Amino acid sequence: MTKTVTGMAVGAVLALTWISVGFWAFVLVALAIAVGGGVGMIMEGKLDVHVLADAFRGKRSSS
Repeated sequence: MTKTVTGMAVGAVLALTWISVGFWAFVLVALAIAVGGGVGMIMEGKLDVHVLADAFRGKRSSS
């Protein structure tokens, strides 16, 4: 599946959630999608948890 198709599917899910059950369910689904995407990136090795933690702590990277 291409990134465009994936983005369209995510957008459709969010739009249908907002239409059918309201704004706060939309926010919850969007948050769940973001967390799931982050976990997937960590598992694939595309996101380094240590760099992310340092960024939240305010430490700057050397690169």
